[in-house]
Amino acid sequence: MCGKVLLVCLIVAPAAFQNRADSVEEYDYDYLSTNKTWVLTPRVQDTDATQILNSLLRNYDNKLRPDIGIKPTFIDVDIYVNSIGPVSVIHMEYTIDIFFAQTWYDRRLRFNSTLKALTLNTNMVSRVWIPDTFFRNSKRADSHWITTPNQLLRIWNDGKVLYTLRLTIEAECLLQLQNFPMDTHSCPLVFSSYGYTQEEIVYRWRRYSIEVSDQRTWRLYQFDFTGLRNTSEVLRTGAGEYMVMTVSFDLSRRMGYFAIQTYIPCILTVVLSWVSFWIKRDSTPARTSLGITTVLTMTTLSTISRKHLPRVSYITAMDLFVSVCFIFVFAALMEYATLNYLVGNKKPEEHSHRKTRLPASHAPLVPSYTTIHINSLMLWPPEVGNDDESEALGMSSSSTCLEGKACERFFCCIEDCQRGTWREGYLRIHISRLDSYSRVFFPTAFLLFNIVYWIAYLYL
Repeated sequence: MCGKVLLVCLIVAPAAFQNRADSVEEYDYDYLSTNKTWVLTPRVQDTDATQILNSLLRNYDNKLRPDIGIKPTFIDVDIYVNSIGPVSVIHMEYTIDIFFAQTWYDRRLRFNSTLKALTLNTNMVSRVWIPDTFFRNSKRADSHWITTPNQLLRIWNDGKVLYTLRLTIEAECLLQLQNFPMDTHSCPLVFSSYGYTQEEIVYRWRRYSIEVSDQRTWRLYQFDFTGLRNTSEVLRTGAGEYMVMTVSFDLSRRMGYFAIQTYIPCILTVVLSWVSFWIKRDSTPARTSLGITTVLTMTTLSTISRKHLPRVSYITAMDLFVSVCFIFVFAALMEYATLNYLVGNKKPEEHSHRKTRLPASHAPLVPSYTTIHINSLMLWPPEVGNDDESEALGMSSSSTCLEGKACERFFCCIEDCQRGTWREGYLRIHISRLDSYSRVFFPTAFLLFNIVYWIAYLYL
């Protein structure tokens, strides 16, 4: 029995080992097909790099800057803008994600080797001297630590040191909102040394020190990126003079959102308030409810437009537009109130006098008038009914004011014409035609306001 089992094992085992070998060989073949090139660092260079680092750091003091007491340390700065945005108008700040690189020379880190440069991990950052650069207008700043700290330290054999890190900064940007929402801004990113003055550290911009990534991934939303500028200046403080570097990002606001949410609703509300001019003045509930509704709508739009802004004390372009629209809507409501008051409050004596003067069968519908004094108005005769003066003005005696007959030259004949109240410096306004005047005046005035408004803020 044992012999049979042993014979079976001898037959099966080679086949199993053969299948396993085939699978391993096949797996290795697939694996090697995707990684055909292998580059292994010679053992000699590993030992050489370790010896170089040990010799460089043996007597190295990272608390002292390079060339201390001899000359200032020159630091070349490079910035790669990964993304900008979003921009917070209420908090007046913006978010920027950058790769910040600083390059300087440290003679204490020179070495002689076949290796031209040493690329080191973040453990070496704390063991060498690095500039104490900080961002002066940052509110919050975070460095990235996933999956490892996003830092790079590279040392060349001539003592050149490159230190880069990735930062996400929420920087302050003081927005001037007088032209909001047709405004443009320049948001700065300011940095300098925290403790070293100009005599110890000097920052420098190179020719292509600032680069930007593809703007399609930026989260600007309401803004367009129009360009950038980099400047340097000396800041004089009580602690000394510091070299301050500034990168300014120019942004231009897009009007699409505010046109849809504020401008178009305001214009439509003003136009809606003009509908009351075509409603009969006897329809008091309809005209009153329409006027009150449009006024309340403008109040709501005004509140919503201010919701997206900080509580600034000056008037913005949107505030001006909304305020003028509110005035137009309120004036349309007051127009009906004025019309209703002047027409509905005639003197009883005037009605009774007209009833006794004119026969009932020939009594026309007497319109309502009012007079406004205008100094620059042309001279009119004291009494239009005077025959001599009528002839002097080229009017025939048949065109004088008579009962039940209309004057051919100007307004309809009423009793004031015969009593002589149509005098020098007075303009006669037909109160019952106030709606007709408003149909022309309100659209014309609003159109002129829009022309002046958009030209002033967009082109001047």
